Amino acid sequence: MTEWDDMVLVGRIARAHGNRGQVIVDPATDFPEERFKTGSVLHIRRGATTESLRVENVRFHRGRPIIGLAGIDTMDAAEALAGSDLRVSVDALQPLPTGSYYHHDLIGCSVETLQGEPIGRVRGVEGDGAGSRLIVESKNGDVLIPMVDGICLEVDVPGSRIVVAPPTGLLDLNVTKRQRF
Repeated sequence: MTEWDDMVLVGRIARAHGNRGQVIVDPATDFPEERFKTGSVLHIRRGATTESLRVENVRFHRGRPIIGLAGIDTMDAAEALAGSDLRVSVDALQPLPTGSYYHHDLIGCSVETLQGEPIGRVRGVEGDGAGSRLIVESKNGDVLIPMVDGICLEVDVPGSRIVVAPPTGLLDLNVTKRQRF
C-alpha cells in the first residue's frame, strides 16, 4: 500500500448521516461523482494505521456525497470517522485536461517572474478551479498568487517551475497587510 503522505486528499468526512453508518463528505476533488462512486476504494488514517474502505453506496445532496462504507454500519462507527481525511493513491487519479493541475503537482514548484526573478516556492494551493490561488513562501512571508491566465504564464510541472507576471503591488500586498497589524 502507498504511504499516507504520498496519497492525495479527495475529501474529508464531515459527519455521520442517519443511523446506518453513512457519512457526509466534503469533497476536495473536481470529480466527486467518479471519486466516490460505488466500488471506489478510499483510505483513512486512524492513529498510525492506514485503512482501505470500499464505497458501498452513494447519493448526492446539495453537491456533497453521502456514502456508505464497507464495515461501517452503525451511527457510532460513522461518528468515529468525523473529521477524517479521505485519500487515494496517485495511481488512482485520472489524467487532467491540458492547463489543469492537481494541487500536489504544484506544491514545491519554484515561482519566478517573467524576468527570472525568484519569488519563492509553492507551499500550498487554496480553492478549486477558477478560484485557485498559489500560496508561495517568499523571503518576506507568504504571497497569494491567483492561478489565472495573464498572471500564471507558464506551469512546468516536470521542471517544477511556475512563471508569473504579477500585477503591480501583488507581491507586496501580504507583507504590507501583515505590517499594519
